Amino acid sequence: MTRPAIGVTTSARSGWRIFPLVALNIWLAGGKARRWGAGRPADVAAVDGIIIGGGDDISPDLYGGDLVASARLDPERDALERRLVDEAMTQHKPVLGICRGSQMLNIALGGTLDQDAYATYSDSRFVKTILPRKTVQVLPDTRLIGIAGPEEMKVNALHTQAVDQLGEGLRVAARDTGGMIQAIERLRDPFALGVQWHPEHLIYAHRQRAIFRALVAAARAGMHSEDQVEAATQSAA
Repeated sequence: MTRPAIGVTTSARSGWRIFPLVALNIWLAGGKARRWGAGRPADVAAVDGIIIGGGDDISPDLYGGDLVASARLDPERDALERRLVDEAMTQHKPVLGICRGSQMLNIALGGTLDQDAYATYSDSRFVKTILPRKTVQVLPDTRLIGIAGPEEMKVNALHTQAVDQLGEGLRVAARDTGGMIQAIERLRDPFALGVQWHPEHLIYAHRQRAIFRALVAAARAGMHSEDQVEAATQSAA
């Protein structure tokens, strides 16, 4: 069976060490990864799905926020990823956003970020580790609950910002115990899911691997749809 190709955006700073881990998760889920980033070719039409990866902060210019002194920005990456999300929606390609990627998914669809999320959600436990130290509650009647199940999840966290106002066509899929948004998803196809944590670091957890399997399954379904359209076109000719 042909493995769906998944384009993966990475940080110029940390992509060299994160991409192999994401690629392994994709491979175990049945896909194959292609690394994208600023200065690298990135063509949505050439892949079956995309992952917007973690890393740098997103410029507040994209959503009308204020620049904070601690922000590490990469405007070239911002422009690339916003374009990729737009094109993925137009081309009906599935998207998984990881941490920054979840935030970019929201912004590309017209949403905003809370730049000091732990001040807003003072009951949310502040952790900054790749270890599963944060409790997340998956909301009922969501796509995520069908992927990962209804039980509370222990996840990691490296962020200080979070989704604030939702982008068009999105809903909240999970919150932490203090109410902060931890996952968002698109209400209709194409598949689009954003998680604020880093499932690539939790490769030993079957519920986290299921997130990558869901993306690859959506990408494979899209491949089959394209094959059926092509076959129908050839038959008509």
